[in-house]
Amino acid sequence: MGNQIRTGLLLALLTVFILVIGRVLGGRQGMVIALIFAAGMNFFSYWFSDKLVLRMYGAKPVSPKEAPEIHQMIRTLTQRAGLPMPKVYVIPQDSPNAFATGRNPEHAAVAVTQGLVKLMNREEIMGVLAHELAHVNNRDILIGSIAATMAGAIMMIANMARWSAFFGGGRSDNDENRGLGSLGLILMSIIAPLAAVIIQMAISRSREYHADAVGAGFAGNPEGLARALEKLEAYAQRLPMDANPSTAHMFIVNPLSGRNLMSLFSTHPPVPERIARLRGNRSTRSDGGFPGEFPEDRARNEGKDFWDRLSK
Repeated sequence: MGNQIRTGLLLALLTVFILVIGRVLGGRQGMVIALIFAAGMNFFSYWFSDKLVLRMYGAKPVSPKEAPEIHQMIRTLTQRAGLPMPKVYVIPQDSPNAFATGRNPEHAAVAVTQGLVKLMNREEIMGVLAHELAHVNNRDILIGSIAATMAGAIMMIANMARWSAFFGGGRSDNDENRGLGSLGLILMSIIAPLAAVIIQMAISRSREYHADAVGAGFAGNPEGLARALEKLEAYAQRLPMDANPSTAHMFIVNPLSGRNLMSLFSTHPPVPERIARLRGNRSTRSDGGFPGEFPEDRARNEGKDFWDRLSK
């Protein structure tokens, strides 16, 4: 309940930012328009954000015949968790990653990239899927979708404020007041997107640890997810996804972590800390290796074989 209250407050802050920008742009009338806009964005994100995000990444639905092992793993996990079976999608990208979306467990979808299926073995994929189903179980997917939509809206309105300032916005006939108004618009256009990102970070980071713990319970073993996180972090550095910053917090690891500027505003807690928590604060792997040292990992060939079977 505490997390739900905190998340509600954070989402309310996102709405407040939209109202403040509307007030700066158009006074009381602008604030009313911004309120209507925020309500419309919330409505849209509730009903259609899952379809929008899946389409954004070119995710393709896969049937039990096309991906029997993925469906079997998800079916096993949903039975353990007492969840309905979600729709399953594959994203045609080589960078390994995954996310869940949807407005509730009855309308959920789980998407994995081709790279994830190619590079991981069954236990590791099971850990990733369990983590995503934990988000479904915890009803994080709706919150994440709304946060993504609202953050995108704030950035769009901030860009409008920037252009308004350049063209003499400020709603005053007095030159001095108009100058101060334009300066306020410019400052707002800079501060608002940063605030939106910070709020996204707070929403996402507070829930990743919980999803890791719950997902490890669904999988029955935290080691699969821990090893998967090692690989995900290393490949995110080497092969970042072609991802939209407003949706970065939805993935199991930050898909933009290989980009220096975006890594400063990571929406995820540090992966080594997540791994340490899963392993009870042990920093090394069970086979003696260290995080990131996976090129010689014996499981990699198993992951390739798994993808070959899936592709047939």
